[in-house]
Amino acid sequence: MLRSVSGCGLEARQFGHRARLALNPAEVLKADDQAHAARTMWNLVHAWWQMMPKEKRTLANADAAIRQARQDIDFLAVLPAQAAQAVLKTYFQAWRNCWDGRADAPNFKGRFRSAMAVDVPQARDVNITRVHRRWGMASLPKIGRVRFRWTKDLPVGKGANRENRITGARLVKDALGWHIAFRVQTLEPQPEPHQGPPVGIDVGITVPLALSDGGTYEHGEWLTWQERARLLDLEQRAARRKKHRKPGERASRRLHHTYDQIAGLRAKAKRRASDWQHKTTTRIADTYGVVVVEALTITNMVKSPRGTVDQPGRNVAQKSGLNRSISGEAWGRTVTMLTYKLARRGGTLAKVPAPNTSRRCSACGFTTPGSRETQALFVCKNPDCGWSGNADHNAARNILHLYRTGHELVPAAGRAVVRRARRAKPATAR
Repeated sequence: MLRSVSGCGLEARQFGHRARLALNPAEVLKADDQAHAARTMWNLVHAWWQMMPKEKRTLANADAAIRQARQDIDFLAVLPAQAAQAVLKTYFQAWRNCWDGRADAPNFKGRFRSAMAVDVPQARDVNITRVHRRWGMASLPKIGRVRFRWTKDLPVGKGANRENRITGARLVKDALGWHIAFRVQTLEPQPEPHQGPPVGIDVGITVPLALSDGGTYEHGEWLTWQERARLLDLEQRAARRKKHRKPGERASRRLHHTYDQIAGLRAKAKRRASDWQHKTTTRIADTYGVVVVEALTITNMVKSPRGTVDQPGRNVAQKSGLNRSISGEAWGRTVTMLTYKLARRGGTLAKVPAPNTSRRCSACGFTTPGSRETQALFVCKNPDCGWSGNADHNAARNILHLYRTGHELVPAAGRAVVRRARRAKPATAR
């Protein structure tokens, strides 16, 4: 998030830095207990909200309720008081986001469907010190001093002041273990306008990013062939063990262990994909001053064609594979990264309408059916033109042409998400 500071030519920027924690088994158990307590606290607040009449749904009444719950329910005491307050504030903010049209209404959090996380809202509780080049130490309430990987310089010690400081942290668990995400506030000079040229970008599956100047950014498989074989073996093993489980019977420890191994491999692939996206978007943001992309509605593109019993869909298996490929490329995350990286460098990200960018000839401007003969070959069917070339580069040039001719939609620079249309408060919240 960028926030300007008037009169000094500087911007106060808030960003997050995530580092892996090195916890021993006892510390992992304490962190797990706190995360489960935080999830239970959320569910209790949600149940309280549904039971209370509208006039009693206030922050003060909710605070009194969770204080009483921490006294009545023993296992909630493992959650630090500040973390419990953070759960309450996050829940109320979730309703504000719903009323403003930015998100759906909050709901109960399931044990296996929810990410395990614990807030450390006050920076003074963290007490960060750097041990040496690769490791740092942080204090976690009711857990103790723990080590974390030092991969980025943080404003700690003499390097911290009112403008450059850590404002809080959050513990997050994924398939690779526990991590700590620091909330950092820093003061930076306002960027000068980027002097780089404009470029249009066409996103795809075979060629992930094709640029209007003829460049491309591609990647291979996120897992090696040994890792893919291992993943397939684990998925088959999990299917066999699940098949022999009786209805209603709890999963065995072996099955849970297999699920953890599968999640670990998938998390490794996701981290490699995110690393490639970060490096690629950084190079693009450093080179170009204006980046133009299509305004794609990805949620509609990945809808299932299964249909209903009366009207079943067609080519369901093929469309399911295409949906997985689209989701795997994470086009929305690429646009989000380009948005804030360009804003930091004084650049701009623009969006243009998507229809016919792949069918229009960038040489003569005619849109004729059947011009894209294959995935990679575009041949203009206009008798007076007959231009042929790479289809992805042709689409990227059309995207840039739409921007230059004034067909830009709402500029996305400095804003990572587009708000939904404002709608009325749900009946349950009135």
